[in-house]
Amino acid sequence: MDGRERPGPRRVLLTGWFSFRDGEATAGDVLALRRVEEVLRGAGMAYDVVWSPGFRPEAPHFGDVRPGDYSHLVFVCGPLHGPQVEELHRRFAHCVRIAVGTSVIDPDGAAVTGFHHVLARDAPGSEPTEDLAARAPAVPARPVVGVILTHGQQEYAGRRRHGQVAERVTRWLAGKDCARLELETRLDTRDWHLSATPAQVQSVLARLDLVVTDRLHGLVLALRVGTPVLAVDPVAGGAKVTAQARACGWPALLAAERLEARRLERWWDWCLTSGRVAARQLRDAFREGRAPDGADRLVEVLAPR
Repeated sequence: MDGRERPGPRRVLLTGWFSFRDGEATAGDVLALRRVEEVLRGAGMAYDVVWSPGFRPEAPHFGDVRPGDYSHLVFVCGPLHGPQVEELHRRFAHCVRIAVGTSVIDPDGAAVTGFHHVLARDAPGSEPTEDLAARAPAVPARPVVGVILTHGQQEYAGRRRHGQVAERVTRWLAGKDCARLELETRLDTRDWHLSATPAQVQSVLARLDLVVTDRLHGLVLALRVGTPVLAVDPVAGGAKVTAQARACGWPALLAAERLEARRLERWWDWCLTSGRVAARQLRDAFREGRAPDGADRLVEVLAPR
């Protein structure tokens, strides 16, 4: 396939399934792209990346690029098949087209044969190579945040602000550079999505950096394992979440009526710094039983008079 190469100034357009309007951007694909970018930068080669408008609206899309500006097109990661890949060969027919870190399913398919070079990670009759994501540049760890929200609690009737709280909190969280896990305190022995025991719930919570919740037991169970909590009371005027935060002496609490980004940011920062120590101290206090709870007087109440 080398006979189709064209001379000219070398500028590379990087693309992949993360570039198509209806394509997906996966973590593996993006890390594979980072590996290719690292190699091109090391070689001093100029390049651009084209992204799906659904994933990165502000970035260059296929509609923004002029094929004539590029000497080479490099397709990164993913399977080589389908009309979207075939269209690249037609639109960038003048370019040297290279696929790297890809899976070849049908070696004779037009999506594959349209490339001048295919540096496959796996293909029929060939030894597989490591996926590009394996050697991508290291990335710093991000906070891992459990999100426990409820849309129920109809008993609070007109005081319910659950929908507004969930919308504001999740919209704010979407802009945070963190790993988010949507969690539930509800148990189920039949649904694999849910934990079956409290120990399973606690095992997850103990491995988090932070919990964001509007549930009373989201607050208590996280503090029980020493994980800081950014709590929101979803009931106007405050209800059981506020009462429990006060009982535990936990300060990172916001009222539904005062759910503003600056307050969320303030308590976010506190939870990830001083709040770590405060949460562990509360965990130890729970274990030692320093504060009384309702069960302490239960036997007295049950005793005959």
